[in-house]
Parts: sequence; C-alpha cells; structure tokens
Amino acid sequence: MQETNCVVGADVAKAELVISADEHSASVQHIPNDSPSITTCLQTLPAGAIVAMESSGIYHQLLAQLAFAAGMRVYVLNAKDVSLYAKAISARAKTDRVDACVIARYAREHSAHLKAWRPCSGISLRLQQILDRRDKLTEQLVRVRQSLRDIPELQAVSKQLEASYKDVQAQMDRLIQQLLETEPPVHAAAQRLEGITGIGERSAARLAALFTRIPFENIDAVIGYSGLDPRPNDSGTKHGRRRLSKRGPAPLRKALYVMAMGASHSKLFKPYYQLLRQRFAGTQALVILARKLLRIAWGVWKSGKAFEPERYMAESACVKT
Repeated sequence: MQETNCVVGADVAKAELVISADEHSASVQHIPNDSPSITTCLQTLPAGAIVAMESSGIYHQLLAQLAFAAGMRVYVLNAKDVSLYAKAISARAKTDRVDACVIARYAREHSAHLKAWRPCSGISLRLQQILDRRDKLTEQLVRVRQSLRDIPELQAVSKQLEASYKDVQAQMDRLIQQLLETEPPVHAAAQRLEGITGIGERSAARLAALFTRIPFENIDAVIGYSGLDPRPNDSGTKHGRRRLSKRGPAPLRKALYVMAMGASHSKLFKPYYQLLRQRFAGTQALVILARKLLRIAWGVWKSGKAFEPERYMAESACVKT
C-alpha cells in the first residue's frame, strides 16, 4: 500500500471544517468553511499531502477545489463507507473531532485503492446543484400544503405560497435549459436521453450532468454509484434477502425511482413491469425497472444514438435487470 507522510481528514459542515492532520485527535483544528481560512490552512501542509473528506452536498466543494488547486491529492469519500469503517474499528464516539480522525485514517489505509477527485468541467456540477435544489423546493411545497390544509383561514395564504414556489420552479427550469444550451454536446445528449420512455426533461438533464461529470468505466460502475446495486446477505448455507447498497446520492435514486414509476405505466415497459410483479413486490419491481432504464440511458449516452423502442422490444428478453 502506498504511504504518504501527511493525510488530512476533514469533517465538513456548512460553516466550519474540523481538520485532522493525522489520525490522532490531539492535532485537530477548527476553521471557518471559507476561502481565506481554507487557503491559510492548506499552506501549512507539506507538498504531496492527501486531503480527504466525505461528500456532503455542496459544503465540501470549496475545500476540494482549493486543495486540488494547491496541488494536493483529494479524495471525496462516500459517507456510508466511512461510517461502516468507523464501526469496524470501534470508534467510540460520534463527534466532529472523531469523524475527522476516522476520515484521515480511512484515507491513509485505502489510498492505494481510492480514486482521486478532480473538479468537473463545464456545466455539469451547476446543473446538478440546481436540480437538487428544485427537488428540495418540491418537498418543501408538499410540506407547506400538508401543514396548512386543515386551517381554512389560511387557504388563501397557502395558495399564494404555492404560486410563489411554482414561480421559482419555473425560473429554475428556464435556467436549466439555458445552461444546457451553453454546451451543445451535453444539450444534444440530454435530448436523446429524454427520448427514452419514462425519462422526462429534468431527469434527462440530471443523467446528462452525471455522465458528463463522472468518467464511469462501465454501466456496473454507474449502477454502483447510484446505489441501486443489490448486495448479497449470505452466511454459510443461509441466503438472506438481498438489499440495495444505497451508497450513492439519494436525489439520483429518487429520480430513477420516479422514472421507473412513469415507465411502468407506459405501453413499452408495462408488460415487463407486470412480468416482474409476478415475482417481486412493487418496490422491488420498480427498482429493477429503474436499473433497466439506467442501462438503456447509459447505452444511449455512450453510443450517441437515439433510443430505439422497436429494438428494445426485440432484445428485451436478453437485457440484464
């Protein structure tokens, strides 16, 4: 295993970073999550240092970008992997200080097998951020409706709030379209993806941003990243129920599930879904259909060709689930 003299673990929050310059809590420091503070901290690290952090939505982005620009090797880790590692080494507490030390230790022990983070080019990250915010806005709108629905006196206010939410969503949709149009290849790919039954305009933009942002080696890597890969639960002669890894970003899994729900009612995919329902519960069947849609989307992305429903129908019996 490749060793490095300095491995930095960072526990990232919106306002603060907790930095561990090695695996021992004595060296932990707290700094604001802003550019001047991070830059000053990075300047104290030796050349060739490794900087590791968990993926935390947008909050880790500034540290990752500044560390990469400073010539350091950056690892953005899956939070679930780090959590399982912490349990395996019997980390006794769950604090920011301990988390930073665990991240540093994990990165040191696994550096030979981790893939270094690189900043994405173009619009892909911006697209993902806007799409994620739009999803959050939709969730907030649902909560507003539910919280006010039993109060007749506030129905007018509820409708005003709903109109405001929808206005913001419409503006976000226009921004998504404008961003796509700034990069014609990505825009063209999104349009091809939208031609797949069950994949709408925003879902196509999300997939195009994902495939542009991350250089996946194959479809299995895509499915693994999405967290839709089933994991065995076997011990000796006992074969337990397989469960999804759920390792990747939850907004992506949710979007894929919504795509599958739409596709399950379509003329093209309904027979396949009904066949799955003979063997699996509804949620399991939708997950399998979501994986199939993801495989088709990856094929469309890699080939640069439009989805051909007739070809799918002819080959559906041979396509992996």
